[in-house]
Amino acid sequence: MAGKLFLTGGNGMVGLNIRNHTGASGWTILAPGSAEVDLTDAGQTAAYIAAQKPDVIVHAAGRVGGIQANMAHPVAFLEQNIAIGRNVIMGARAAGVARLINLASTCMYPAQAKNPLREESILTGPLEPTNEGYAIAKIMAMKLCDYIRIEDPDAHYKTLIPCNLYGPYDKFDPKASHLLPAIIHKVHEAMRTGAETVEIWGDGTARREFMYAADLAGAVWKAVKDPAALPGAMNIGLGHDHSINDYYAAVAEVIGWEGRFTHDLSRPVGMKQKLCATDRQTAWGWQAPTPLREGIARTYNYYLEHYAT
Repeated sequence: MAGKLFLTGGNGMVGLNIRNHTGASGWTILAPGSAEVDLTDAGQTAAYIAAQKPDVIVHAAGRVGGIQANMAHPVAFLEQNIAIGRNVIMGARAAGVARLINLASTCMYPAQAKNPLREESILTGPLEPTNEGYAIAKIMAMKLCDYIRIEDPDAHYKTLIPCNLYGPYDKFDPKASHLLPAIIHKVHEAMRTGAETVEIWGDGTARREFMYAADLAGAVWKAVKDPAALPGAMNIGLGHDHSINDYYAAVAEVIGWEGRFTHDLSRPVGMKQKLCATDRQTAWGWQAPTPLREGIARTYNYYLEHYAT
């Protein structure tokens, strides 16, 4: 069952992994850049969707970044992501698009939510302050999909909530990147310059769940085939996590750097743990196939080809 698919954020890490996955075979994928369609403009977005009449929309667009970027630009992370989510989802509804897969984020979970994070715990407590604006925007998009399904049972507008991601097409600049690509860059630079130490923010005991981005792409294509089989919201993750220290050690092992790590205890670290419950995902019949070190090795090869100096 192929057809026409409108992919927002098609030139970002998630979007490019979706486009280059084997599941894309046979589909006509529309992935306009911001110069062609400004998703923060409701009129432009609605007009594009109405003109193209896609069979399915996968919404992967948004302003994204790590702790530093979220803390430096909270207004943009809230305002731009709210506008993008609303414009895409309401544009889809106005055009009569029956199937939409909305990609969200585990930052939507309360800061003190019990791990593993279960979908029903969203909106049961305060959010993590370091990325609160982004989280509010993602919650808004999820609830908008929920409300549309209430008013129109034939609208299969479903939300996937991926854990943290890494992989090819990621950003590796520490000022804009997420944890794992930042670690790859830092450890590579230490290897290149002969540095004996690499600094870790905090004590390194915070735990995170990182999934290879191509694995998420596989889950998205499975969802596209039959959105009706999905619950309203569902985590996409591994079901197990590692400490920040573990990720640094794994990257150092893959790269071959044999220095030592130091810890800056004055730096913010975010939530102590973010681990997805995978009960709904398991019942849906899916699990991520790529082991951590294999994913890191593939990502490091991409970094060497495209970023390393």
